[in-house]
Parts: sequence; C-alpha cells; structure tokens
Amino acid sequence: MKVGLLTREYPPNVYGGAGVHVDFLSRELRDLVDLAVHCWGVDRPGARGHTPGEALTGANSALATLSTDLSMAASVADRDLVHSHTWYANLAGHLAKLLYGIPHVVTTHSLEPLRPWKVEQLGGGYRVSCWAEKTAIESADAIIAVSHGMRSDVLRVYPAVDPNRVHVVPNGIDSTLYAYTDSRDAWEKYGLDPDRPTVLFIGRVTRQKGVPHLVRAAARFSPDAQLVLCAGEPDTPELGREFLSLVDDLRASRGGVHWIQHMLPREEVIQLLSGATVFACPSVYEPQGIVNLEAMACRTAVVASDVGGIPDVVRNGVTGLLVTYNESDPRGFEDAFAERVNELLDNPERARAMGLAGWERAVQEYGWASIAAHTVAVYEDLVSG
Repeated sequence: MKVGLLTREYPPNVYGGAGVHVDFLSRELRDLVDLAVHCWGVDRPGARGHTPGEALTGANSALATLSTDLSMAASVADRDLVHSHTWYANLAGHLAKLLYGIPHVVTTHSLEPLRPWKVEQLGGGYRVSCWAEKTAIESADAIIAVSHGMRSDVLRVYPAVDPNRVHVVPNGIDSTLYAYTDSRDAWEKYGLDPDRPTVLFIGRVTRQKGVPHLVRAAARFSPDAQLVLCAGEPDTPELGREFLSLVDDLRASRGGVHWIQHMLPREEVIQLLSGATVFACPSVYEPQGIVNLEAMACRTAVVASDVGGIPDVVRNGVTGLLVTYNESDPRGFEDAFAERVNELLDNPERARAMGLAGWERAVQEYGWASIAAHTVAVYEDLVSG
C-alpha cells in the first residue's frame, strides 16, 4: 500500500505534539507500508518539503498554508491513500481525495473551533483555518482521534460526521528514548538545584497550554520548591509581554523561579523530567498531551487539568492528580492546582510512587508499534473496501 503522510512538522522542525506524533508514527509505518512523507520547508532525509508560492510573501499566513497544501496535493498522485495531520495539511489531503479518487484519513490533534484564541495569531486567517479543517474532516473517509475526549469533541463540533468513521488511536511514547536518567548535567547548565523539590512545565507560551494559570498558581506553591518553565516563543508579542509580566511578578514574591526560553534538546528534556518532583500540565484545551506521557515515561508524577484527552492518560490518584478546569472560575482552578501540587511536594514518597505507576502505564499501553499497527488497520479497511 502506498501512503502519503501530509504534515506541517517533521524533524528537525518539530515544535508540538502533532510533530512528535508524526515523527514516531512515520518511523514505524515505514516497515508496514510504502510511505512518502510530505512536510513544510525544505527537502530532508525521509521527507519531501513544500513551501508557499513566492507571490504570497507577506500575505496572511493562512494563505501561505493553502498554497503549500496545493503543492502537497500535486505530489501524491501515485499514492493509494493520504493521511493528513492538523489543519495545516488537511486541505492537501482533501484535494488529493478529490483529484485522484483515493481515501483521505485525518488525524485530529486539536480542533480549530475549540481554539478561539488563535484569532490573536491569525486574524481573519482563523476563519480560513476553521473552513479548511471543517471541509476536510466532514469529507474524510476516516478520522483518527488521539483520545476518547477528542472523539467526543469531533462529533460535537462536526455533527455531520458519521460516528462510525471516527476511530481512537492515541499518541504514543518511545520508552527506549524517554526513560529515567540519573544524569543532571542540564540542571547545572541552567542553574537549577537538583536536590530541591521541583515543579516543571514544558510547552509553548500559548493560551491553550494554560501556563499563565500555572504562574499565578505558583505563588502558592511550597516556598521550598523551585518552578522551572521550559516555555518557548509565545504565539504573539502581546502574549509574550503578558507572560513576562506574570513571571516578573512571581519572581518578586518568591525565589526559585527559572524560565528557559528556548527549545531544549531531547537529552536535556529527559534530564529535567527525570529530576522533577511534579510535572505540571495546566492546559485549558488538550486533545491528549504527549508531554504527559513523556513525563510518565521518566517516572515523574503529573498534576494536570482534567480537560480533553488528559484523563485518558493520567489516572487520577494513580499516576498523578487531576484538577477540574472551569473557564468561568480561573482563580478557583489556580487555587486547586496549587493545592494538588503541594500535596505531592509535601509527600515525595507518594510522588515517587505515582511516577513509577506512570512509567508502567506508559510502557505497557502506549508503544508506537501498536499505534502504527492500529493506524494501518484503518488504512486497510478503506483500501480493501
């Protein structure tokens, strides 16, 4: 079977969970199908790159996306099936379906209508991204949701979709790469104290990840703890200024606040995860959250909001603690988040036990080989049918 995998992100340009998913899924798929990966940017080992037309230089980024999708669609005429990831590639898959009469599979890592804050980033392009996603999902031959919560969201947001076309195949974890380590070189490099109780966040500065909630909650964390924010470039300059102000206010009220403002290599991420007492995931919207699996694979307890697909991964009271998120009561959420974090900071033995339980769950239930096999089963049903 000849499969075209369509994606914005592909190594080395990976910045979010969808890119991590594509990276590891494609590694496994190569042994199961004839795979051709098409991504944004330049050609690279394992993938053909696509860029927008030069005439769109300076145009709204949504138009550049559509231009890139046209290039992708033109390049998959020899495929038996196309599989797109995120709205950035969905329209390419839809056009290929129409042009070549081949099945189109969409993996939903998020849904545009559930991320209204993106209008800050895209302006009117947000309406374009919503249109592209809706068109592709409603016409797709199969939709893969990365969690049961994501499946429910797809059917609620797009009621025209036949529920029989929506399959749950989760994100996974490579537990040979993401595994506990005793190394602490990265801690020394960034001026962190590996012997101090530590709350760690890794993610983008975006409304979706809820990191402003975490910074406000951290004012009530145990004074003995340090907070480490691995938080890269914000979605917009305005959000960046807002977040900087929050961090400055927190530093004025307590010590031990560290902000690493660039993406770290995997080896350093694993060191930080392995040494943290608690991994914090305060997302206000999260279809699943690969980063929680990464923390669990490194034997770290998780405190997370109970949104989207997070409860699929984090078992409350077993591998971590969940906090109810209520959009109408952000301060209540922040207070509750701080309480849950402090429960584990004050009881490191409990935190370690949850970390071990999380590692067992990650290894046993979220291997990429199994996830690739389930994905190919979806393909085969469409091609054979």
